[in-house]
Amino acid sequence: MKKEFDPNAFGIIGLGRFGLALALELTAAGKHVIVLEVEAEKLDAVKDQIENIYPVKSITPEVLEESGISHCHTAIVCIGKDIESNILVTMSLVELGIPRVIAKATSTNHGKVLQRIGAEAVFPEVEMGTRLAHSLVSTGTLDFLELCEDFSIANIELSSKFADQSVAQLNLRKRYHLNIIVVIRNEKAISDIAPDLVLEEADVLVVGGSNEAIKKFEQANEL
Repeated sequence: MKKEFDPNAFGIIGLGRFGLALALELTAAGKHVIVLEVEAEKLDAVKDQIENIYPVKSITPEVLEESGISHCHTAIVCIGKDIESNILVTMSLVELGIPRVIAKATSTNHGKVLQRIGAEAVFPEVEMGTRLAHSLVSTGTLDFLELCEDFSIANIELSSKFADQSVAQLNLRKRYHLNIIVVIRNEKAISDIAPDLVLEEADVLVVGGSNEAIKKFEQANEL
């Protein structure tokens, strides 16, 4: 019998900053998200926000089957520091036949290895989403990460048109149906997106939403 994969289900292995942003935004977008993490304290921080989270001692093919990740259409390996584990987990996902396997890479050579075993490599710390992207979407968009047909994550550099407004004033959620995941300012990430946070020109907004919504904000942001 042919194995079925759920196109609205996403498996995330590793809950660092990159994995956390993906998990929260995919959950907010109504997707079915399954998270595996070996550090239980990282799961404690999001247990009220994400339903299917599993603390595990190690990531084995058996764990991937039992957790349900083996039936996800897309699986993202967000393990960063342990390259060996990153590659082995990625290989296990590919061998399970998951249609789309994305893995975090820490170097060009690491990325080449991931691609050789059948995965797509992404470099979140260096060029978030560029190896996964359709290259640059427009002048104002630095990176574009399409996770499925109706949900993407983009890095958009804020122009002077929207500078000096607070998050509440800009109100991207209501005006453009976008969620701000992280603000990058002077190469430092601001993850606590408070309503009174004042945005500055050249801030990079990491936003999540539909491709259409991202395109509308890009056009509005152009000078």
